[in-house]
Amino acid sequence: MTATLIDGKAMAQEIEASVRDRIGRHRALGHRAPSLAVIRIGDHAPSGIYVENKRRACQRVGIDATLHALPEDTTAAELTALIRDLNRDDGVDGILLQLPLPARLQETPFIETIDPSKDVDGAHPMNLGRLAARTPGLRPCTSRGIIHLLTRIGEPFYSRHAVVVGASNLVGRPMALELLLAGATVTICHRFTRDLESHVRRADILVVAVGQPRLIPGDWVAPGATVIDVGINREKDRLVGDVDFERARERASFITPVPGGVGPMTVAMLLDNTLEATVARSGRQVAY
Repeated sequence: MTATLIDGKAMAQEIEASVRDRIGRHRALGHRAPSLAVIRIGDHAPSGIYVENKRRACQRVGIDATLHALPEDTTAAELTALIRDLNRDDGVDGILLQLPLPARLQETPFIETIDPSKDVDGAHPMNLGRLAARTPGLRPCTSRGIIHLLTRIGEPFYSRHAVVVGASNLVGRPMALELLLAGATVTICHRFTRDLESHVRRADILVVAVGQPRLIPGDWVAPGATVIDVGINREKDRLVGDVDFERARERASFITPVPGGVGPMTVAMLLDNTLEATVARSGRQVAY
């Protein structure tokens, strides 16, 4: 068996096209373009690349993206003040705080300061709570993108055992909630989990989001499983995931590549969330 690659890049392009079309119709009715404020602190190189990718994606679909590039020595009070100003600004529909922050700044207080209706990353406790309560609002981009990938390949969810490796607030926990909402039976594994291999071997759907290259040997993957690899790790001169791709592909039915799998969908969901925030905040409707 050789797994079919799940082409996240192609699916993301389809979503971008849909967002661009809906924004075009929104503008044709006389409304302004959706507006996204991106906050970046310091000169963390990978963050700079991610921000530029998001900016270009916004440009492609017609979202006005403004970058607030703050110096490395920005204080907690200064960052909080900026977020509150953006919350009050009716010309801003979405706020994205690019992570990670400098080590001296804890992320949680700033995420909690963002107006939940402008939280296009879906990271605010209110938005995570709504997802847990099965009344989702703005949803975390990565886990929402993965559900799109799984739905597109025809994943039935019901009667399927999903195993999520990694319990971060950004990916693992919302991923488990999304899978529960979709009807799967979910196990979430973390650093205190005993016998990780036994859990992985029972997975019909395996999602790995840890940030450790080749953490999951391919031989652990159950024959016919669907593998979603969220990890992006640099190994020598190339990017690799959290799963041993070569061996896993010999056993799985579907698998995401790294790069080109989950990453493009995360950006696509950011665009879609920004449009959703615009529509929800204005009370207007956009024909879908």
